[in-house]
Amino acid sequence: MEHEQIERINELARKKKSVGLTESEMAEQEKLRKQYIREFRANMEDTLRRVRVEQADGSYKPLVKKDKMN
Repeated sequence: MEHEQIERINELARKKKSVGLTESEMAEQEKLRKQYIREFRANMEDTLRRVRVEQADGSYKPLVKKDKMN
């Protein structure tokens, strides 16, 4: 995500607290937040795919994603 987009998210958050947002600004804020979260999750998943856990025998194994609990 571009630095300018993050700045815009912060600008909209400050404006929301002080004077409120118009309908178009709320839509823009929602769009930017979804994009930020999508990119954050993708980066986090990529990082976790690279993590290796050392086993007792000295070998390394990748992390395994657990099933979601109900």
